Amino acid sequence: MCRVPGVSRSGYYDRVQHAPSDRKQSDERLKLEIKVAHIRTRETYGTRRLQTELVDNGIIVGRDRLARLRKELRLHCKQKRKFRATTNSDHNLPVTPNLLNQNFTPTAPNQVWVADITYVATREGWLYLAGVKDVYTCEIVGYAMGECMTKELTGKALFMVLRSQRPPAGLIHHTDRGSQYCAYDYRVIQEQSGLKTSMSRKGNCYDNAPMESFWGTLKNESLSHYRFKSRDEAISVIREYIEIFYNRQRRHSRLGNISPAAFRIKYYQMTA
Repeated sequence: MCRVPGVSRSGYYDRVQHAPSDRKQSDERLKLEIKVAHIRTRETYGTRRLQTELVDNGIIVGRDRLARLRKELRLHCKQKRKFRATTNSDHNLPVTPNLLNQNFTPTAPNQVWVADITYVATREGWLYLAGVKDVYTCEIVGYAMGECMTKELTGKALFMVLRSQRPPAGLIHHTDRGSQYCAYDYRVIQEQSGLKTSMSRKGNCYDNAPMESFWGTLKNESLSHYRFKSRDEAISVIREYIEIFYNRQRRHSRLGNISPAAFRIKYYQMTA
């Protein structure tokens, strides 16, 4: 090899010595796959969930190696931030006992729904978002958005899930003590649908922890990265996040690192 014209003996050995090893070349290929997966999952996965994402896409990598490569790439998850809810419990409307009592361990879909309202800032003013979450599947099964925080808004979110899920009688529907949930019209909807009404203790956000957790996730992974010019822009982003990413794609560690929709489908396949 050293007799090849234009290649000195020292030059040849220098190239051999500094040629990238197979391991290094493999690392570089993996880094590309890792960066693509990191972007695809919206920069929300730590090492464990990112490993599952890669394996499901045919990329086999050990957790320690993945952690090392993520560190070399300086890839970080979006940090969690506190998200404030907005309902007002200072009213004289009737409230119901806390039937749920922080028992967030149902054994099937449509046993426990939690609901709440939050708000999003836009240049046009506040956008209010009412949501309903199935505690077993972690799926957002109903939601509605509007300019005002009213009982009609919460009613729309509940109607959405009632039309799609057809829940069995006795399902526990848990909310806080906000006037929108204590309103007569909202209570009638629950009674006519056979739902058991449950409400948080006053000022105790932990009684509705699953819904509070979703608000934090929505804020952290999506809303805090936008400055919305209009309510319509915010509505579009929120709808896409809930229906496309959160419900159908986002892996949840408590669900075995699969999405809420996949977990629900798996449950019904196993119980068929």
